[in-house]
Amino acid sequence: MSTPDVSVVILSWNTQQLLRECLTALRLGHGGLALETIVIDNASGDGSADMVAAEFPEARLQRNAINRGYAGGVNDGVVLATGKYVLLLGSDTRVAPDAIRKLHEFLLAHPAVAAVAPRLINPDGSIQRACMRFPTLRTVLWWDTPLQHFFPDGKELASYQMKEWDHRGTRKVDQPPGTCLLVPRTVIDRIGLMDEGLWLFFNDVDWALRMTKAGHELWYLDEAEVVHHLGGSTRHYMDFAAEWHRNRIRFYRKHYHLLGSFFTKCALVYVALRQCIRVKKHLPFGAEYKANVKQILGLAWGVLRV
Repeated sequence: MSTPDVSVVILSWNTQQLLRECLTALRLGHGGLALETIVIDNASGDGSADMVAAEFPEARLQRNAINRGYAGGVNDGVVLATGKYVLLLGSDTRVAPDAIRKLHEFLLAHPAVAAVAPRLINPDGSIQRACMRFPTLRTVLWWDTPLQHFFPDGKELASYQMKEWDHRGTRKVDQPPGTCLLVPRTVIDRIGLMDEGLWLFFNDVDWALRMTKAGHELWYLDEAEVVHHLGGSTRHYMDFAAEWHRNRIRFYRKHYHLLGSFFTKCALVYVALRQCIRVKKHLPFGAEYKANVKQILGLAWGVLRV
C-alpha cells in the first residue's frame, strides 16, 4: 500500500452531527490527494464513534476509553498517521474542495515552513480572526485584569490578538489556528508530539512556539478556506475555566519559568476573587452564596497547587 499524501487527524468529543458534516466534506475535499482519515473518539457519549463506524468505514477509528484531552487525543492520531503530512482538523469544520490541496502545495513549495493554516470562516461567510502572536509576560498583566478593564484598547492585547490585521492576505504568523493545521511529518519527528500536560488549552501555542524556537516558520494561507463552527463542542464553564488557568500556568512556567508561574497565579487569584464578588450581586449572603464561593475558591486552590 502506498504512503498517503496527507493523514487527516480528527479528534471527536460529543459533536456527532458536526463530525458527520466534517467527514462528508472530506470525501469531496481531497483535491486529488491520497488521504488517510483518522478519527480519535475521546469517550464521546453521543454515539459519535458508532456513527463513524457505520457511515464512514474508510476512516480509521480509535475509541478511547477515557477523554484524553485535546493534546492526548491528537497525539494518538499522529502516532497512527502514516502520511508524509499530517493535517490536524477540528470535528466542527468543513473543508472546501480544494483547501487541503492548496495547503499541501504551499508546503511543497516552501520546504522551510513547519506548518500552514487556512483562512477560517463562519457559516455566514465572515472571516474568523484566529491568528495571534505569542503571549508574553506583559500579556498576563493585561489579559482579564484591571488593566484590561480600565484600558480596553491597550496596545498589548491589541498586538497579542493581531487586531491590526483583517486576516486577508497570506503571511507569516506566530500562532496559526490549530483547528486546521498542516504539518510535515519530518517536523513532528523533529520537535516531538504535543505536550499532554497542556490537556486542553495552550497545547497548540506551545507546539507553534517549539517550532519557532527550532528555527521554523508558520504561515497563514488566505487562498485556502475552511468553515469553522465556533463553540461546536459541549462545555461546562467552571470545569473548563479551571482547566484553562491550569494549562496557562503550565505553559508560562515552561516558557517563562518562575516569573511566568508567579504572574499567572496572581492573575488567577484576582479572577477568583472577582468571581466571588460577582456571585454576591446575584445571591443574598447565606448558604447558597457560601456554597458557590467555596466551589470557586476550591477550584482556584486546586489549580494554584499545580
